[in-house]
Parts: sequence; C-alpha cells; structure tokens
Amino acid sequence: MLLAKAQKFCDYQERYQQEVRDKLYSWGTKPEEIEQIICQLVEQNYINEERFARAFARGKFRIKHWGKNKIRQELKFRKISEYCIKKGLLEIPDEDYLETLKNVIEKKSRGVKTHGRASLHKIAQYAISRGFESDLVWGILNKL
Repeated sequence: MLLAKAQKFCDYQERYQQEVRDKLYSWGTKPEEIEQIICQLVEQNYINEERFARAFARGKFRIKHWGKNKIRQELKFRKISEYCIKKGLLEIPDEDYLETLKNVIEKKSRGVKTHGRASLHKIAQYAISRGFESDLVWGILNKL
C-alpha cells in the first residue's frame, strides 16, 4: 500500500530520493521500510536523480532565469550527486545561457536609479546573486 502511494507521489512530478524519503517519514513509515520502498522505486524508474537534475536545471533556467551556480547550489542542497548535477547543467545551451544573462542585465539596468560605476556594481551584484558567473557578468557589463 505504501509503495503504491509513493508511486503516485512520484508520478505527479520528478522527485529525488531525499524528498521521497522525507515524505515516507511524514507518513509514519518505519526506517527499514523506507529504504526498501526507495530501492523499489529506483528499480522501477519512479526515482531517477539524473532525470530529476536535468528537469530541475531546465526548469529553473527557463522559468526563473537562474544561473548555473545557483542551480548547482540548489541541487547540492537536495543531496544530488556531482555526476547528476553535471548532467543537469548540460541541459542549458551556451547560447541561451548568454542570451538570458544579457536579458537579466538589461532588465535590471532599466530599474537601477544610480549612474556610473555604482550602477554597474548593483547590476553585477544582482546578476551574480541570480547564479551567473562573475566573469561572464563583468564581460557583458564591460561591453555595454
């Protein structure tokens, strides 16, 4: 019964092992049962952390316009392996990444009220806080 409930939980959207483990704990499942259920879910391909990392990276980049650093940090927080994180980040095409960074910078620059060097620092700080690499941010800002 718990396996079927966990399968439905995983069917709804991509999940990672710790998320399913936490949900099983919240349902009052015994620890030894939890690991058995997790193993079955992995074997049946309900849980696939590489697939999760790919979907997570695509979604956060396309919808929230996060940079690779922030995506990597969030995946590490979710205890996703470095291998899966690298696979997930490969889902972001370089051309789209630079174009999105330019758009983030352009949008922020319209809202900054200061001028000169101070405005560049505010824009850079914003883009870096969104997870974009500082060398890319400053490379684009220096061209403007």
